[in-house]
Amino acid sequence: MSEELKRINKYLSEAGYCSRREADKLIDARRVTINGVVPEMGTKVGSNDEVHVDGQLIKNNKDAFVYLAFNKPVGIVCTTDTRVEKDNIIDFINYPKRVFPIGRLDKPSEGLILLTDDGDIVNKILRASNNHEKEYVVTVDKPISQTFVTRMSGGIYLDELKKTTKKCEVKKLSKHSFRIVLTQGLNRQIRRMCDYLNYDVLTLKRTRIMNIVIDTPVGEYRELTQGEFKELSALLENSQKNYEAKTTRK
Repeated sequence: MSEELKRINKYLSEAGYCSRREADKLIDARRVTINGVVPEMGTKVGSNDEVHVDGQLIKNNKDAFVYLAFNKPVGIVCTTDTRVEKDNIIDFINYPKRVFPIGRLDKPSEGLILLTDDGDIVNKILRASNNHEKEYVVTVDKPISQTFVTRMSGGIYLDELKKTTKKCEVKKLSKHSFRIVLTQGLNRQIRRMCDYLNYDVLTLKRTRIMNIVIDTPVGEYRELTQGEFKELSALLENSQKNYEAKTTRK
């Protein structure tokens, strides 16, 4: 029986090196080799092939996966490319094993972001059609009206993205702050929605991803508890894992 080959992006993901999307970027940048040859996108590899990234041998044999909940500070960039961005999330947390972020929070935002070396769970969480909740607390520059709450929750057409946001839960917390729960991950979605309604975002903090709630000080991380991971796995049980090529910056 012949060996089942894997696409190179899946191989790197399952090896815990990066997500499939990041792997595609590495391949496109010609930073990956298979048996000393730069591959094309979609090239498949087997167990006897040697895969290198930037000259480093990547082996697809590993211990238990790592799952971290990190309270990202403002100013940290959610990228694994430590060569380009000095304020990157990988250098900041300095975890002893290689991990990568699940989705993104943009540089001016703070709050919960999950990191792992499990490529499959990344795809399941990020795929918008799986409708996984992410909760944010936002402060804006003007008093929040009922019209603002109604328009934000009802869906807004974002011309620059050519998309209408999904209906969502919005609750006013104070004169200038509100809570919003999204099941969608459009680029800078909350900021774009507020801008459409002529509000400027002053602070944006993600407080929850699905069943995981941020409870560590800013700049610190912790491992998920067994209970959290068990519940997360149950929520993801029926989720598709094909990656949807959209970032989840807010």
